[in-house]
Amino acid sequence: MARIIKFEKNDCAPCAQVSAYLDNKGIAYETINPFDEPELAVKFKVRTVPTVIVVDNDEIKNRIIGFKPEELDQIAL
Repeated sequence: MARIIKFEKNDCAPCAQVSAYLDNKGIAYETINPFDEPELAVKFKVRTVPTVIVVDNDEIKNRIIGFKPEELDQIAL
């Protein structure tokens, strides 16, 4: 089963937009602050926030950087 991970930081307006969008669509996701968990940021090669990653069996299936509603619609599982 695929899971969605959203990398964000506090006081990031685009991060809040992504959260609100996913919540509004009823899309479940995990939230990770890459500054609190740098090892996960390195593992998933996250360089900027917000970054949304779809992972299935430890393989990255999709990566969305920034607030892009048209791309976020594609990850609705």
